[in-house]
Formats: sequence, C-alpha cells, structure tokens
Amino acid sequence: MDDEDVLDAYSRTVSGVAERVLPSVASLTVATPRGMGAGSASVITHDRHLLTSAHVVAGARQVEAAFLDGTTVPAFVVGADPLSDLAVLRAQDDVPPPVELGDAAHLRVGQLVIALGNPLGLAGSVTAGIVSALGRSLPTASGRVVDEVIQTDAALNPGNSGGVLSDGRGRMVGVNTALAGIGVGLAVPINTTTRGIIDALMTRGRVRRAWLGIAGMQVNVIPEVAAKLGSRTGLQVAEVSPGSPAAEAGLRRGDVVVALDGNPVVTTTAVQRLMVEGAIDRRIEITVWRNGALVDVLAYPRELVTP
Repeated sequence: MDDEDVLDAYSRTVSGVAERVLPSVASLTVATPRGMGAGSASVITHDRHLLTSAHVVAGARQVEAAFLDGTTVPAFVVGADPLSDLAVLRAQDDVPPPVELGDAAHLRVGQLVIALGNPLGLAGSVTAGIVSALGRSLPTASGRVVDEVIQTDAALNPGNSGGVLSDGRGRMVGVNTALAGIGVGLAVPINTTTRGIIDALMTRGRVRRAWLGIAGMQVNVIPEVAAKLGSRTGLQVAEVSPGSPAAEAGLRRGDVVVALDGNPVVTTTAVQRLMVEGAIDRRIEITVWRNGALVDVLAYPRELVTP
C-alpha cells in the first residue's frame, strides 16, 4: 500500500465517522448568572438525553442545543456530577438519533481517534489524531481527580468541551473535557464506571459516593509487608478529617494504609475508586502498617456530601 492509499483510507475513516456522528452532536448555548457560555453535547438515548461536561452547564439557568440540520431545541439539566465532569441534559423537543457508545477499555496508544464538537463556536468541527496516552488523571475543581482519562493530540479548543471523542468505527469512547496544553487534549472515558455515573444522573439526577475522610501520599513499604500483600507501596495518611468515618475507626496520621476491604491501596485515588455507592454505611476492613505491625480497623463510610 503506497502513501496515497494510506491517506485515502485515513480520509475515508475520518469522513465516515463525521458523517455518522456529527448529526448527533449539538452546539450548546448556556445562560448562567455570570453571562453566556458555550460547549458541545451529544445525544445518547432515543428519549432525548444528551451528555456533556459538568463544567459546561455549571450554574445553567437556560440551555439551548443546536444541531447540524438546523434543529434548535431548549434543554434542561437532569443531573451533573462535578467529580467526574459529566452532566446529562434532556431536550424538550425531538432530536436526532443517538450516537453509539463504545468502551474506552479497548483503546490502545497510537489508535486513531476523532474529536467532534463546536470549538470557538464553529459548529460541526472535526479534528483527528491519535491516543497519546491512557490512564491520565484530571484534577477537578473539587480537589478530587477523574481517573483513566484519555490523552489525545486531536486539536481541542474552547467549545469542544462536552463533545464526542470517537474511535474509527464511530463509537463514542470519551467526552472531550479539557485542553491541557498545545497538542494535548483530554477526554473523560466511556467505560463501566462512567456508564454507571451516566445512568445514575439519568435516573436520579445525582451520583451517590461513599466518604472515608483521609488524605495521604504514596510511600514504599518494608519488604516483609510487601511480601505479605504483594505490593511494594501503600498510602501514608497525612490527614484524618475530624469526625470522619476514618477518625471514628481510629485511623491516625502516619498510618500506612495497604488494603481497603481486601483491595490493595497505594494512592488517594485508589481510595476514591473504592468509595462507591455500595460502600455507604457498610463495614469496611482497613489494613494499616502501624508501629511495626499490620493492624486491621473497621470503618463505616458515609455518603459524600458535595456542595
């Protein structure tokens, strides 16, 4: 296959995805107390639900979605989750058919991806690139991080947030969420975790999470502990929130958490990942290294309350 054939195949793939996906991508105009904002969204169900970034619709009083075929419909926020930077809208009138949801777990570094959205107010824009890295972390305004973020070199600009990151088969594998720098775009993945978040937003308007109340940093553990647990690192507790489930369980500053409910723990984000709805008010065994010995304590995480 010569270079011209390769370019033709690339062009056919990108144009095919654009033809398939763009009709389902909307340009959002958002009215907030601070003024007007803009972003992108995509239709994800036949009953008029749209998916976008939470920061795009933060404080929204009025939202309007405009599609490539000229359709313009009002929409309202069903639910937003700032901790994952995802939000679900519902259009008040008919919208185009939904985009097909894929699974970012199947992505590989170097794979072709296409970003579709409305950068700088230019509706129906398409850029292509590759997956530059997987498993990045994206800090949110709340201080928590979104895990497993996709990094791509597909050009993203203001207004792209909330738009589709598609694979070469036209399946939505991510929600474009941020521009980290020149040639660096980030997208929240579509995977088992985020599908659960999206479903919760559609059905309940919010996401329930558990809260333990510790902060810390990753440290190396001594060889004898590593041999027992199969991990060379743990989470050294730097802070225990007063009155938190961790404080009530007797966790102390300086403890090294090595396992939570039988799962190895090496970072604060690993704790976040385990603090799901099912952990609320459930007894959780926490294994820590303290004063030269492994100690088990019991905690009952409570529901995380967000502003």
